[in-house]
Amino acid sequence: MRENSTEDDVISVTDLRVRYRGASGDAVRQMDFTVGSGEVFGFLGPSGAGKSTVQHVLTRLLRGYEGRVRVLGRPLPEWGRDYYERIGVGFELPAEFTRLTAGENLEVFASLYRGPVADPTELLDRVDLAEAAHQRLSTFSKGMRMRLSLARALLNHPSLLFLDEPTSGQDPVRAALLREVVRAEADRGTTVFLTTHDMHTAEHLCDRVAFVVDGRIAAIDTPDGFRRRYGRPGVVAEYTVGGRPRRRIFDLTDLSTGGELSGLVSSGAVTALHTREATLDDVFAAVTEVRL
Repeated sequence: MRENSTEDDVISVTDLRVRYRGASGDAVRQMDFTVGSGEVFGFLGPSGAGKSTVQHVLTRLLRGYEGRVRVLGRPLPEWGRDYYERIGVGFELPAEFTRLTAGENLEVFASLYRGPVADPTELLDRVDLAEAAHQRLSTFSKGMRMRLSLARALLNHPSLLFLDEPTSGQDPVRAALLREVVRAEADRGTTVFLTTHDMHTAEHLCDRVAFVVDGRIAAIDTPDGFRRRYGRPGVVAEYTVGGRPRRRIFDLTDLSTGGELSGLVSSGAVTALHTREATLDDVFAAVTEVRL
């Protein structure tokens, strides 16, 4: 777990505060965090916790804030239009031209950059849209639009990538594919700032995770660190009572202390046993006090 900011940090946020006009309280309160080069940094928390507000500050969509924000080696206010040459943005509600095809959309967005861009055809292939390259976006499903949004975010070879729910609307196979695409970008040195409610994506993709509650960061750690600190591993038992099947999670200590699970095993009622590892779902519930 990283504690202090350094000159090598891609993002450094100190005492960030945001209050919307007319609001009685701050949407973001005294927030501090850093993100290192090539890191996939997850920003997790319940709806309304302040995640989108922070992302809007970092993408310069929201400029009314207090505190110090430094991105890509410069104070954020010092950046001009060249900032958007360096970052890629893929939000959950993507912007697009629905009367154009997928390929035409990428060509239009590619024309907005002054620097070199990726090959739209190759990008469409990476996100499993090669066969839909000549299909109008008006016919796309939500999942297809989200994959196109990721492709568009990668057009300019960004140094910093902002993603909001990148696996939304995907089946398990395509969700895994998109996680592989994002991980490959990070392995090449791209820093990724990821907001999501998908604990599976956060657990398997993020190097570190910040849990946001009521406009503050409640805790930051690696997924494995969180599991050790907050997780509650157990044993899942499937058994029968009165001829009816039952399934229940027992604490690991139950086996060694002669508890209820031991009694079920001794009676022959148990039909299956397997371990249940702690997950970020457990951590989310513990840190945010929100039941999933």
